[in-house]
Amino acid sequence: MSLKVLLLGEYSNVHTTLAEGLRALGHEVTVASDGDGWKDYPRDVDLRRPDGGRLATLNYYIHLWRWFREFRGYDVVQLINPVFLPLKAERIWPFYRYLRKHNRIIVLGAFGMDYYYVKACLDCHTFRYSDFNFGQTVRHYSTADAFRRDWYEGPKGRLCQHIAADCDGIVAGLYEYWASYGKEAELKDKLTFIPFPIKARSVPMSSYPAADRMGEGHPSFLIGIQRGKEEYKGTDVMLRALERVAAEMPDKCHVVKVESVPFAEYRRLLQGCDVLLDQLYSYTPAMNALEAMAQGLVVVSGGEPENYEILGESQLRPIVNVLPDEQDVYRKLRALAEHPEDVERRKRESADYVRRHHDHLKVAKKYVAYWQTLLDK
Repeated sequence: MSLKVLLLGEYSNVHTTLAEGLRALGHEVTVASDGDGWKDYPRDVDLRRPDGGRLATLNYYIHLWRWFREFRGYDVVQLINPVFLPLKAERIWPFYRYLRKHNRIIVLGAFGMDYYYVKACLDCHTFRYSDFNFGQTVRHYSTADAFRRDWYEGPKGRLCQHIAADCDGIVAGLYEYWASYGKEAELKDKLTFIPFPIKARSVPMSSYPAADRMGEGHPSFLIGIQRGKEEYKGTDVMLRALERVAAEMPDKCHVVKVESVPFAEYRRLLQGCDVLLDQLYSYTPAMNALEAMAQGLVVVSGGEPENYEILGESQLRPIVNVLPDEQDVYRKLRALAEHPEDVERRKRESADYVRRHHDHLKVAKKYVAYWQTLLDK
């Protein structure tokens, strides 16, 4: 049976990629979002909020309600996050209630920062390390403190709890979010884990001749910097470690540093590199890392045992798992520069890993099966 699906909001191309898989399976899908800000991901309905004063804000509200009158009669509405519109949290609830009233089921995505993830990090035992803790020590820096105020103590946290309690189902896209929501007894029955969707490439990058790449035969390392999020993402630590390796071994590695580029440009830059440095404090590779792996890059990020266990993966180990420690990152980057044969093995395994666990068609089928169980209730 064909489903009519509204995917509302965007993080890192999750909904756009899922929509491709669903459409290929014959379902009717609308993606409505602001493009995830400057990343400018594709969407069917543009909910971008223009800059400006009160008049611009008023016009934006009128624009939203015009669209929301069209957001009726869907079998499934999936929200990327409790804050699924670029509005203050307290102003989002009426839009949620409208969706609830005029559609069959509402599913909440556990795909990023929200109340339950912050809560789990702050308990200092759910995760050995995270964006908010090192062991029993809570991390204090400007971004973490702001997220804690917003999501744990403020209106975003209250909105998250209300929607989680009211919605029909919750989908976690990474181990961390599954573990966070799974701690809540009242939400366990609503929760499922479905890996992030990635459109796998037919020709992995590892098949490209090394001489045609940026590094001219030695590994090329790409690190992407989101301005203002360096400490949160851990790219400040990773960049220092990478620069040490590059200074000590200039003939064995090439460094590409990019800052806050749109998705299309970021994807183009990936095509000239061998190794991507991504998030330092994660247990798992997220969308940017998975996109790189699909193209046959080696990812330096989170590859903890929990990541492989939740996927049921017992053979492939493509991810260079780094601890939140500059010296550990330095040692592992240096090892990659010294052993290009290990880079080539990991590149092959990266593409296989994504095809096995994250192929957007396989993931779309899992979503449809989960949604159908909710609709059947």
